[in-house]
Amino acid sequence: MSIDFSCVVKFQEKVCTGSGRENRCGFLGAYGVTGPHAYEEVMALVHEHLPAPHDPWTSLIPPQGVRLTPRHYAYLKISEGCNHRCKFCIIPSLRGDLLSRPLGEVVAEAERLVESGVRELLVVSQDTSAYGVDLKYRNDFVTGRPMETRLYSLAKALGELPAWVRLHYVYPYPQVDQVIPLMAEGAILPYLDMPLQHGSEKILKSMGRPAATEKVLDRIANWRRDCPELVIRSTFIVGYPGETEQDFKMLLDFLREAQLDRIGCFTYSPVKGAAANALPDHVDEETKEDRLRRFMDVQATISAEKLATRKGQSMIVLVDEVHEDHIIARGPGDAPEIDGQVIVQGSWELEPGDFVEVVISTLSYSKLHKWQGEDIMQHIVLKG
Repeated sequence: MSIDFSCVVKFQEKVCTGSGRENRCGFLGAYGVTGPHAYEEVMALVHEHLPAPHDPWTSLIPPQGVRLTPRHYAYLKISEGCNHRCKFCIIPSLRGDLLSRPLGEVVAEAERLVESGVRELLVVSQDTSAYGVDLKYRNDFVTGRPMETRLYSLAKALGELPAWVRLHYVYPYPQVDQVIPLMAEGAILPYLDMPLQHGSEKILKSMGRPAATEKVLDRIANWRRDCPELVIRSTFIVGYPGETEQDFKMLLDFLREAQLDRIGCFTYSPVKGAAANALPDHVDEETKEDRLRRFMDVQATISAEKLATRKGQSMIVLVDEVHEDHIIARGPGDAPEIDGQVIVQGSWELEPGDFVEVVISTLSYSKLHKWQGEDIMQHIVLKG
């Protein structure tokens, strides 16, 4: 059924059409008038005035769903599956190819989360930058507006909500260039979680990943030119089958040139069912651990230098925990659980989810073991 300009009325349960935004159906009791093809708005009006029947199994679930995260932040999954065939990964065999959620559905979920008290939305998927590719970027409706189902439209719509928006699992594709101006404008956080995995083109090809490292470096430089506050987190694998000492040194050179802000590094470990298991020239464990240590030593220097530039700067932080003598918070460049913390000394009348402006007084970092490797966590001590 196709409905153009529609209004829902309380007269013998009829739905009638009109030719404009005003009610032309002849009934004085119209509950609302919608735009063309605004199916979500029509259904919202129907549900508002004709509630769904009570279901003892689902009716106790709140509209924003049930979350395992703290009340003030939530993960927003925008797609399932992946079109890549990285040899160390088995996600496509488990979850299939990319399947993007409709844009209107994602934004509606985000709105419910924010209404429930969420102050930070963490956008996740297996490949966030490919969002909408499988749908051929078809139009969907967001609050009555037609918008293409693509990363830029999603970021723009989410950026209109009163919450931080943080993008995870983004790859250095051209379409990401469109999102950087939104970060520079402050619509979404200037933060990209971008798993690059290696700096040797030979190893990247062996992994089944894009291997144009020079283009990646150029793209990162352009992003930072357009948005100087941009923070980039990435993850890398050392000791991948076939990785020689020369390949590893190319990785270190890439690391020094890229000057990434947050880094996680892991030694390669076989995963049951992964194609990489059958590759020749596996690296021995002792060499893997040695390369992991050397990798983290290089990144430690980079992180220390980057942190030093923060001293004396003001920063808006999001409160995570409140204690008697201090609070634990995070800045725009720190995702929960994987990045650093902002520690504000003293007793404050704040709650988790509050935003507060602080001035950086002391800087430090420490290496914390994460899974099979190490992850540099910047613990920033601040004075408000």
